[in-house]
Order: sequence, then C-alpha cells, then structure tokens
Amino acid sequence: MTAGARSPDRQTPPELTPRVIRAALLPEDVGDFDSEFRQVMAEATESLDLTIVHSFLRRWQIVAWSSQDPQAHRRMLENADRLNAGKEIPTETWSVTKARLGL
Repeated sequence: MTAGARSPDRQTPPELTPRVIRAALLPEDVGDFDSEFRQVMAEATESLDLTIVHSFLRRWQIVAWSSQDPQAHRRMLENADRLNAGKEIPTETWSVTKARLGL
C-alpha cells in the first residue's frame, strides 16, 4: 500500500486516478482492475473516446472507497454472492438498525 492511497476518512473517496484507486483496492481486486484497465484503455485508443475510461474509473473508485473498511467490504461481497446463489442472509428492519446505532 502506498502512502496516501486511502482517504484520510471514510467519508471521502480516493482520488479519481488509476494509481490511487489501484493502491486503495484490496489485493483480491487488483487483478480484475488491471485486466479491465488494459481492456478499457485499448477500447479508448481505438474509439478515441475517453468516456469509457471515466466510467471505469468512477466505478472502481466506488470499489476502492468501499474497500477502506476491508472487513465490511468482504462481508458485503459474501452477502452478494449468497443472494446471487439464492440463499438468505440475516437482515433487520430499519427501525432496529437505527436503534442499534443510536440514531
């Protein structure tokens, strides 16, 4: 992890640059980022349109932002996998969540 890769607080997303986003990712996500980055850059080179690059960076910025809490990020991915497999995950109502968090 390079210095400054993660945001100083979880309320601020990482800078919208490939280097900073990549540095903020969890190790298991770096390979997918690299592969997709090469693909997107090749498409942008052929089309002379950087829109796809910007969309790619914005999407991965969100992943990097979520990764600032590695345990919560991995738990979210595990829950998504369970839901996609048709399994149930434990949930609670919004009123219970608010009470638990003291909101």
